[in-house]
Amino acid sequence: MTFVPRRAETNRLREMPLHAVLLAVGAQADASDPAKWHTAQGVLSVNGAKFINWRKGRGGGGAIDLAMHLNAMDFRSAIQWLALRFPPAKATRPADQPSRQSLTLPTPDVGQLCRVKRYLIEQRRIPDTLLEPLIQTGRLYADARANAVFLLLGPARPRSRSEGAGGKEGRAVGAELRGTSGHSWRGLAPGSSKDLGYFSVGAAHAREAVLCESAIDAISCHALYPERLCISTAGARPNPAWLPPMLAQGCHIYCGFDADPTGDQMAQAMSALHPTVQRLRPPLHDWNDILQAFA
Repeated sequence: MTFVPRRAETNRLREMPLHAVLLAVGAQADASDPAKWHTAQGVLSVNGAKFINWRKGRGGGGAIDLAMHLNAMDFRSAIQWLALRFPPAKATRPADQPSRQSLTLPTPDVGQLCRVKRYLIEQRRIPDTLLEPLIQTGRLYADARANAVFLLLGPARPRSRSEGAGGKEGRAVGAELRGTSGHSWRGLAPGSSKDLGYFSVGAAHAREAVLCESAIDAISCHALYPERLCISTAGARPNPAWLPPMLAQGCHIYCGFDADPTGDQMAQAMSALHPTVQRLRPPLHDWNDILQAFA
């Protein structure tokens, strides 16, 4: 990395929200004072980009100083630590590194579709009326191993003025796979890129969207909130590359990650990075649990 890109990367990491760094080390916000955080180094007071540890009489400004203080590390180690946990939204590939694995989508197997539908309807309690449009448009299908395949599509392309509101779906950039046999499992199709697209259900032009951890949860959430666009992030993560453009378009985003420590921490990190994102915590562990409870 040359001097100019290195300096830009250092500046980017220095400007990371301090709340996101605190969450990354497992710090806990004070219940009565949102400016106070409980850390392994003691209680810290945070004001914007500044922090101070009153017990140790030390403070600083910016995420790099905070990472050095929390982890007792030097400047270079703090840069590496932050870069590992907060990569750029769009990383460029150095010329001397091999290209990423090409996308390999499972081949559809119509003969296994009944088994997949039976699993989603009978075990997951997802209404058939929600599944059929997904199947008809090819966003949901079965492969030869009776896995449910949920396509990740690039963000919708804005329509021309003559086409009206909304957008057209982009190309497939990956797929979530969910096993429907006795041994339940989940994964991604080889070469999937979660930062280039997502699985969604609902109107693309909806003014409100809920982010969920899986395709099944997104469909379940849409069954509960039919007026909202429900999106799977294919795992809890705080800053998918497609999120900032969606926020810039004025869409109101709710983070509906699972009601567990990981979901809560990733939701807090997302809100720290994107303050307009609000937490929508499932009353049970996830949205499919709620759908099953009320089915």
